[in-house]
Amino acid sequence: MTIDHEDAALLAGLEALLGPRGFTRDPDDLAPWLVDWRGRVRGQALALLSPADAGQVAAIVRAAATARMPLVPQGGNTSMVAGATPPAHGRALIVSLRRMRAILGVSPEDGVAIVEAGVTLSALHEAAEAVGMRFPLSLAAKGTATIGGLISTNAGGTQVLRFGPMRALVLGVEAVLPDGARFDGLSALRKDNRGYDLRQLLGGAEGTLGIITAAALRLVPAIGARAVGWAGLETPQAALGLLRRLEAATGAAVESFELVPEVALDLVLRHIPGTRAPLAGRHRWNVLVEATAPTGAPDPAGALGAALAQAIDDGLVADATVSASEAQAEALWKLRESISEAERADGMAAKHDVAVPVSAMPGFIESARQAVEARFPTTRVIAFGHLGDGNVHFNVRAPMGEDGRAWLAREGAGVSAFVHDLTVAAGGSISAEHGIGQTKLADYARLADPARLAAQRAIKAALDPLGLMNPGKLVPLAPEPPAP
Repeated sequence: MTIDHEDAALLAGLEALLGPRGFTRDPDDLAPWLVDWRGRVRGQALALLSPADAGQVAAIVRAAATARMPLVPQGGNTSMVAGATPPAHGRALIVSLRRMRAILGVSPEDGVAIVEAGVTLSALHEAAEAVGMRFPLSLAAKGTATIGGLISTNAGGTQVLRFGPMRALVLGVEAVLPDGARFDGLSALRKDNRGYDLRQLLGGAEGTLGIITAAALRLVPAIGARAVGWAGLETPQAALGLLRRLEAATGAAVESFELVPEVALDLVLRHIPGTRAPLAGRHRWNVLVEATAPTGAPDPAGALGAALAQAIDDGLVADATVSASEAQAEALWKLRESISEAERADGMAAKHDVAVPVSAMPGFIESARQAVEARFPTTRVIAFGHLGDGNVHFNVRAPMGEDGRAWLAREGAGVSAFVHDLTVAAGGSISAEHGIGQTKLADYARLADPARLAAQRAIKAALDPLGLMNPGKLVPLAPEPPAP
């Protein structure tokens, strides 16, 4: 695109500020960061900025505000909803936090880690483990996803059942607000009753209210022992009954409870080398459960095994197994974590990350599957996810024999709208842990409560009146008033 005199002056000033390590317009350098994680949305940007510290981030934001230049904050670029992809028009700057990866402090006494926004989740795990602690959130992209991005999207994962999503683990943040002011909230106070909580406001805001530059995060004691079990059942309702039984039998030890349909397990066994069926027979539904205990506490394997055995005797569960080693535990987890990879190997699908009340999830999975397959004949639904927190990964696969990419282009939007309608009708949310980004913006505007939308627009307008922070994400534009 053509660059006018004002934009050229801005770019020259930023290049002087950031130097060769922090500023590039090279097309090859920009290319990986212009497309979303799933490869569906592509944008353009005038430059990629990589500040070294919060001071440089503040200088970038002040300069951009003066020039009315949109900014797109970016961490690991692992968004599932194109939340970190620049706009197609190209008049924007990507602000990458990947150079800001210092571990500023880890305190087992306080149970707190203070890290810069570019630190990866895996690096945080390692830093916590080095002092006998852990950060209790994990997900498949842990080697790439950054702390700033995880906070900005309020990431979930497999431990939400026990520890909550990212918001519950953030004790404080440092951020640069849209006017360039630096907010220093890293004190990590457990009690701080001074009104509006900017920490929580910035969490889940998808970079639309400012750029997070560092965070104080909650740590918990390292795992001393863990047990992973797999059970076969007949219905999702039985799975929910099993969860409540296991919670009662093991106290607070259960931290992951994953629901896996037979069709998903079949795909994993077919497409993922080195996997094998965990039980002797076939079961319409399966659950993976993990129970943990800190060092010095009783090993949860005994309580988990006894509770599963009793569930079999009572007819709630058909069969079950409990890992006898770390290798067996990892093999069971591989079956769950490989579902997405196996799906990709099998063909294209319209994927949905939705949430419904926990008590409604078993019925929703069955009724929504029937409704979608009736509305879109010959499609095939795989619904799985985190039963303990109501998060359903509801994926609609293309009909067998069809070109999946062509089917998705033709039917994907209609399928997603239908799934989202069913979700909202069940009292749920169209985004459980991936955010709104760009790809869910239209359905969010259509289905969200008007009061919620009005409040979000008011907050956005108050903090970012120029609309420069990650435009086109999360907050739908207000509809144009009708012509007089």
